[in-house]
Amino acid sequence: MRTSLLALITAVFFNSCSEYQVVLKSDDAARKYVVADSLYQQGKYKKALKLMEQIVPVYRGKPQAEKLMYMYANTFYKLEDFYLAGYQFERFETSYPKSDSLEIAAYKSAKSYYELSPRYSLDQKDTFKALERLQNYIDKYPNSSYRTEANSLVAELREKLEKKDFEIAQQLLNIEDYKSAIVAFDNFITDHPGAKLRKEAFYGRFEAAYKLAINSLPSLVKERLLEAKAYYNNFTKYYEGSDLTPKAMDIMADIEERMANVEEPTSK
Repeated sequence: MRTSLLALITAVFFNSCSEYQVVLKSDDAARKYVVADSLYQQGKYKKALKLMEQIVPVYRGKPQAEKLMYMYANTFYKLEDFYLAGYQFERFETSYPKSDSLEIAAYKSAKSYYELSPRYSLDQKDTFKALERLQNYIDKYPNSSYRTEANSLVAELREKLEKKDFEIAQQLLNIEDYKSAIVAFDNFITDHPGAKLRKEAFYGRFEAAYKLAINSLPSLVKERLLEAKAYYNNFTKYYEGSDLTPKAMDIMADIEERMANVEEPTSK
């Protein structure tokens, strides 16, 4: 009995595979459409995709094209080929602006670019694209059931960009390019007003200004110490009593001591 059942399953399997190969090699676009749809509904996306790729050009402009093009884009999405998914969903939006599937297509297009966003240390071109697409989606569909998730993805991507900008500034400080570090921390503070690393950026800017001052020519030391002191005041204005305050106070004590010992230039 068990042997017979196994033989039956094997026969069905090979028969289905044989039928698929016949359809794949045939010129019957209508049959390919039906089989592709069936495979898609079963979650057999790789097989469905091979058929879709053959018939997409044939059905362009026909009534069935809207459904086919959505399945085509979503198949790439299901297979985690997010580059092609994002592109095909964008094409769907452009081609079928009145489709009932327009909203979900817009969301999946944006989320595809989110999935392509690399770790923060790499080029962030796809991150900017994802942010643009997600924000456009949120603005266009304010009452969408995906709005909460979309906002969460936006926050995550922004945090990634913030981390990248902060790490650039920190790296400049580490390699002792103090002038560039000050500018980078300053830009970070301006560009990311609600960043989690904002406190660290205020402190980093102060530290960079201090190190620039003490490594300057004698004629520039006092002026730059005063600039560092101004950055210390900015830090304490927002983050007095934070975990970085003791370190900032130690640096400030050294600044005060150095300023007391700086000789004023003699006038002739």
